[in-house]
Amino acid sequence: MILVHNYILAIICCIICCICWGSWANTQKLVSTPKWSFELFYWDFTIGVFLTAAVAALTLGSLGEGRTFIDDISHLDWSSAGCAMLGGIVWNFANIFLTAAIAIAGMSVGFPIGGGLGWIGGIIFNYLLVIIAGQTYPGNQTLLWSGVVIIILAIYLCAKAYGKLTTVRKQTPTKGIVLAVISGIGLIFFYGLVVKSLDPMYVSGGTGSLTPYAGVFFFALGVLLTTPVFNTFVMRHPFEGNKTSFSDYLAGSARTHLIGILGGFIWMGGMVISFMGTGAANPAISYALSNAAPIVAMIWGVWIWKEFKGAPKGTYSLIGSMFLLFIAGLILITLSN
Repeated sequence: MILVHNYILAIICCIICCICWGSWANTQKLVSTPKWSFELFYWDFTIGVFLTAAVAALTLGSLGEGRTFIDDISHLDWSSAGCAMLGGIVWNFANIFLTAAIAIAGMSVGFPIGGGLGWIGGIIFNYLLVIIAGQTYPGNQTLLWSGVVIIILAIYLCAKAYGKLTTVRKQTPTKGIVLAVISGIGLIFFYGLVVKSLDPMYVSGGTGSLTPYAGVFFFALGVLLTTPVFNTFVMRHPFEGNKTSFSDYLAGSARTHLIGILGGFIWMGGMVISFMGTGAANPAISYALSNAAPIVAMIWGVWIWKEFKGAPKGTYSLIGSMFLLFIAGLILITLSN
């Protein structure tokens, strides 16, 4: 399989993942209309996630060094596969709430709050996995935890800025923030569960037997199998707007479906690239850099989609401070390794 062993290249992989994870929601924004809700988009997004993982496993995961994806399938450890699939189930549950938060509050709010909470929680969770495995965290803990505290402050400023915006628009900020918070709690755990499914020879903290590509594939399988359960429920009990049905989904244009699949390709492409280098950078750092996606999403949401247009005086100062704090937190976390 194709893996990255150089630390600098591994960091670059994480940065590419960060860009992908902060950009996929643009596809949701591109197709969002009163007739095409986020629930309908989510079917195509899931298809894109699974197809990308499968293609990566059969190509990148079957070339180069070590065991191939087919070898893993032939001698499958179901407990390891189940752990990776559980990671997919947890992520899928959380990501539906994140997608709803983006639809209601925008990328520049859903990502910093939901993604930010998942970011700091995931750093802690992956850190604990290293400790529980009997290993010593290889980085500077003072810098790591300082970065975490700064990101928490950034999330607070994001919520405050969104509160100012909704006051002008005569909306309540509660729904968007609550959905984002729920998604953040779920996003804490998925990455660590996939890491646990992997063979420790490939990643620090791994306790399973899978190669990185097999772990990502079974993660995607967990997403694919649970989307009909989670998304059908949300379609029948929408957070906002009217109910939708599968016949509404089938009525979508080819362009709309392809854009949704592209969103899944972007997200899963980032995850595949991240796991290519996860052995060269410890999981806590890999997760921290990959999940710096809120910074990317803020750029899209604030400056490209103009989600804070018409906000009251002082709002952009909060947004600017939030952005700088996210950057500072990211730098400290990176330097902690």
